[in-house]
Amino acid sequence: MRSPAFYEALANSILAGKMAPEAMAARLTHTLGHNWRWINTLVRRYGKVFDADTRPRRRAVVLFLKRDEGLARAFRLHGNQIRIAQWISEPHRMQPAHAARAWSIPAIESVGALAEWLRITPSELAWFADLKRNLARLGPERYAGPLSHYHYRILAKEGGAIRLIEAPKERLKRIQKQILAEIIEKIPVHPAVHGFRRGRSVRTFAAPHVGQQVVLRMDLRDFFPSISTPRVQAMFRTAGYPESVANLLGGLCTTAAPRALWQEKGWSLDPLRMADARHLYAWPHLPQGAPSSPSLANICAFRVDCRLTGLAEGCGAVYTRYADDLAFSGGENFEHGVERFAIHAAAILLEEGFAVHHRKTRIMRQGVRQYLAGVVTNRRLNVPRPDYDRLKAILTNCIRQGPASQNHEAHADFRASLAGRVSFVEMINPDRGARLRRLFDQITW
Repeated sequence: MRSPAFYEALANSILAGKMAPEAMAARLTHTLGHNWRWINTLVRRYGKVFDADTRPRRRAVVLFLKRDEGLARAFRLHGNQIRIAQWISEPHRMQPAHAARAWSIPAIESVGALAEWLRITPSELAWFADLKRNLARLGPERYAGPLSHYHYRILAKEGGAIRLIEAPKERLKRIQKQILAEIIEKIPVHPAVHGFRRGRSVRTFAAPHVGQQVVLRMDLRDFFPSISTPRVQAMFRTAGYPESVANLLGGLCTTAAPRALWQEKGWSLDPLRMADARHLYAWPHLPQGAPSSPSLANICAFRVDCRLTGLAEGCGAVYTRYADDLAFSGGENFEHGVERFAIHAAAILLEEGFAVHHRKTRIMRQGVRQYLAGVVTNRRLNVPRPDYDRLKAILTNCIRQGPASQNHEAHADFRASLAGRVSFVEMINPDRGARLRRLFDQITW
């Protein structure tokens, strides 16, 4: 085996330019100073291991070269004749995957260019990206201080599970919003996605399933923390960014929860659930609370959306997704095999790094209320009657007794909360929504 520098030189040669086999072989020939016969076969083996359209990580290429039996055999046959003749020192350029070439995203080809684009210094860039996750090791007296980039809030979900809200502080939020507006939102997502997309809503998510003979509803467990930093960085490399830039972009959009967060006293939560949450959020992941996370999650789930759409179409069904809510529906043929279909869908999700919340999986036939994300889909889109009646009663009591008497959950802006609920009904059922709007307009605030 040669020195680490030898393999680094070969890896740099492979990754420096275009990923086409001919260009790669030419660069290796230039680096080695000789057109060895085994170079083309090495390039072919490389193409079988790595996606020929997306640049892999440097360390993965180095490991491939060290383990390649053909290269080791060439060393044994030719000995010291194989050497580095020319070191490639040219900077890495944008190398978008074939599908990414039409994406209108800024070309950022170095760490310095990224810092300049974000209008921060390179040292601030390294601090905000925190690729070594040093901030996750801050003690209890420091993780909530100025060194930390996030505000934290622990919530108990229905069923006892724990959700961690990680809201970025102002400077990091500005950086994430810039990445969102100028890069992430320029990357298309799968047509089946309806959450966090302009022109899409709960209504468009549920509409394809109206009047179907059977509706299958599935829910993903821990959607945002399931999407890891390496997965986000791989997405930025697919977009064409060099590894150093992709790593920093991924670091800016992901985080790992401080260990000290879970050591605070006073959390009235199940200790076993707390231990599970501590383990889950310790790994670098998409933070729920960051402006960039919803759209990044949609992009990172593109492959699973493709696979589930293909599975559904093969069974004569329709598939849509709203964040972590998945819906499938179809006619008689789909109904006969829906239980088996649910198992196949869960297996695909597991292969792609997601887990199904099996207790929330529902198979709903026409004889029962078919319910998706707060919307009834049996014959037409509608809000559940109990929800409508409850909201109507609240509005009526606000007119008679004043809005303060109905703010049982102590909303800071009760008017905005009620207006949002009325708007939701207007979106789903305009006739019912108009009745509620008339009541809302009669309230004296």
